[in-house]
Amino acid sequence: MPRPRFPMMESTSSKKQRRWYLVLSGKVQHVGLRYTALYLCRDYRLTGWVQNLSDGRVELEVQGDASSLRRFYVALKSQPHVHIAHADITEIPLQPEERTFRLSYSKND
Repeated sequence: MPRPRFPMMESTSSKKQRRWYLVLSGKVQHVGLRYTALYLCRDYRLTGWVQNLSDGRVELEVQGDASSLRRFYVALKSQPHVHIAHADITEIPLQPEERTFRLSYSKND
């Protein structure tokens, strides 16, 4: 299985805030991935949102320091009930006003 390519991060700035947009495919729906992401984000103090897509994929936006983002992704991928076959991860602009991580049910939530 190919390893995901994380957005470029300088090793000296692991505490710098980043925001990732992820689209995950594989066995990612009907396995509790959204709630797992919610709990992991609370543990790692990350903000953002997660939602299922109609084509069976899951999309997320996750924001926090670079090391926490990486730990979050590794923890999510290592869940025994989740099988991420492919992950597209893109760094996107920060949303500094965001304070929580939430489950989203549509683009307008």
